[in-house]
Amino acid sequence: MSGNNYNDDGWQPVTRLGRQVQEGEIDDMETALNSGLPLKEPELVDQLLPGLEDEVLDINMVQRMTDSGRRVKFRCVVTVGNRDGFVGYAEGRDDQVGSAIQKAIGIAKLNMIQVPRGSGSWEDRSDRPHSLTRRTTGKAGSVEVEVIPAPEGLGLAASDTVRAVLELAGIENAWTKSHGNTRTTVNLAKATFNALENASQSRQPRRNRGGREEPEVADQ
Repeated sequence: MSGNNYNDDGWQPVTRLGRQVQEGEIDDMETALNSGLPLKEPELVDQLLPGLEDEVLDINMVQRMTDSGRRVKFRCVVTVGNRDGFVGYAEGRDDQVGSAIQKAIGIAKLNMIQVPRGSGSWEDRSDRPHSLTRRTTGKAGSVEVEVIPAPEGLGLAASDTVRAVLELAGIENAWTKSHGNTRTTVNLAKATFNALENASQSRQPRRNRGGREEPEVADQ
C-alpha cells in the first residue's frame, strides 16, 4: 500500500471541474462529487484528497488471440481511499504489471464515491461514524456481498478482499455476507464496491416520533 500522487506543479486542468478545483472554487471532495460535473482528471482528486492510499487486490495474466497471434496482458484490481469516507475501485490492463497498476489507480480515482458512514446498528449507541448507516448489498457476476452495520468494537467480520475495500472507505465495524464464486477476487472486490456505491445512492429513512424507521415512499 502506498500514497500515490499524480499532482504536480505542471498540472493544467482541461475540464471545468478541474479548473474550479485549481482555482479554489471547489476545495473539498464532497462538493466536487455533488457538483454534477464528471471526474475526468486524477490530479484534481489528488489535490482534494492528499495522502490518498491504494491497495492492489489482485494481479492476473490474461491472454487474447489476435490476427497477429497470442497477446498477453496483466489485469490489476485496485482500490483507493482516504480511510475517511471516500473510496474508489478499478481494474487496469497493460503489457507491464507496473503500468497496469498505475492505470488502475488513475481510473479508481475517477470512480471515487463518498460512503455514508454512521452507527447504523441497533446495538450501538456511538455518535462516531465508524460503520454504515444501514445495510447494503452489491453484486458482480455470480458474487453478492452484503454489508451490515455493526456496533463499535466488533471490527470487520470479512474476508481479506472485502476488508481491504471497507478499510480504505473508513468502515471500521461491519458484518459481511458473501455468496457465489467468492474465490474470484475481481468479482468479490467489485461487489463490495458496488454495495458501498448503492449505499451512497440510497436515501436516508425518515424516523417517526417513536424512533422507528418509516418506509420510503417513491417520488410522485
